[in-house]
Amino acid sequence: MGQEEQVVPYPLAYEAALEPPAEWERLRQRCPVAAVELPSGDRATLLTRHEHVKNMLADRRFSRPTAQDGAARPAPGGAGGAAVSGDSSVLVPGKGEPHQRWRRQVGKWFTAKRMTALRPAMTGIAEKLVDGMVERGSPADLRAHVGFPLPVYVICDMLGVPAADRDRFSHWSDAMLSLTRFTRAETEAAQAEFVAYMSGLITAKRAAPADDLLSMLIEESAGEGVGLSDDELCATGLSLLVAGHETTANMIGKMVAMLLADRTRWERLLADPSLVRTAVEEVLRFDANLGFGLRRYLSEDVEVDGETLPRGTTVICSMPAANRDETVFDGADEMDLSRSLNPHLTFGAGPHSCLGQALARTELHVALETLLRKLPSLELDVPAGDLERVEGLVVGGLCEVPVRW
Repeated sequence: MGQEEQVVPYPLAYEAALEPPAEWERLRQRCPVAAVELPSGDRATLLTRHEHVKNMLADRRFSRPTAQDGAARPAPGGAGGAAVSGDSSVLVPGKGEPHQRWRRQVGKWFTAKRMTALRPAMTGIAEKLVDGMVERGSPADLRAHVGFPLPVYVICDMLGVPAADRDRFSHWSDAMLSLTRFTRAETEAAQAEFVAYMSGLITAKRAAPADDLLSMLIEESAGEGVGLSDDELCATGLSLLVAGHETTANMIGKMVAMLLADRTRWERLLADPSLVRTAVEEVLRFDANLGFGLRRYLSEDVEVDGETLPRGTTVICSMPAANRDETVFDGADEMDLSRSLNPHLTFGAGPHSCLGQALARTELHVALETLLRKLPSLELDVPAGDLERVEGLVVGGLCEVPVRW
């Protein structure tokens, strides 16, 4: 079944919040290079096989679209590469040496070694949040009380941003990641407010630096021709705050929901906490509700699965569909908490892979270890099939994760 024979509405329809769209398997098997129509009405090409997604994400020639590319627009009324169409990270240098320079500058603050050093403080935050949820009483929304605030407090502390402003950050983040939830005018207004806030914060830190990531980046950028420009500093702060608010915050809730949906998984971790590391990787692989996918703009013709995709094509890489590819993962539709070989693509691949993956992994480990230790009797307070997906954003999540203990 070739790309021209049908056009699939995208995003694909979900029947349940934790279950993959039925269409994934059919597309992987019979139409791995599929034509899709986005909410904007624009056409793009969807990749669902592990090999194709990995190769596209790792290809240095291609990166996220910019506003100048004329790429397919995900959101109605959006621009092909603007942040208002869902990719806040396009505010930072998107490709080539400027992107690699930015990654070197910022990435050294997100190494596994640094995350290990931050782990005791993260554990302290997680314990306080769990204690606070317990004090309020059972049942409770784990997403609101633990999943959302933990990464927010951590990233605010790392950046040197007042956590008291987290409600504003939440609104701005949602607006900048809007697919259909906000109008373009609302999104642009939120982005302007966010940029003004971050610019003011950078000005204040330049005058009175502290022991935080933004202050350090400002200091390193003080020399002529080195470091980051003011626009890049502002974009970095925005991108890290948005990522800290949305992706890991949603992932903690989804992780707990997946592990409690079949409670034998939770009980296995209680019996053997050494499985936490592989369990986190398996949760990242198994997550069917990851979001829109990563876009790539083709600056030249590319052949995928024997089919030539012409220059100017917008490609959507579905990492969660690729993560269920049975040619790569044995028992791909089964959650194996001890899966040792797990080359999932949740954090992307190659030169544009997620800069904050060590931070995200550490937060997921800490959240899971803390909950297993402090709330071993935890269980879902609703049937897993009643959980509701976050709608209208380019990131996937659950509206609530009701739990009892």
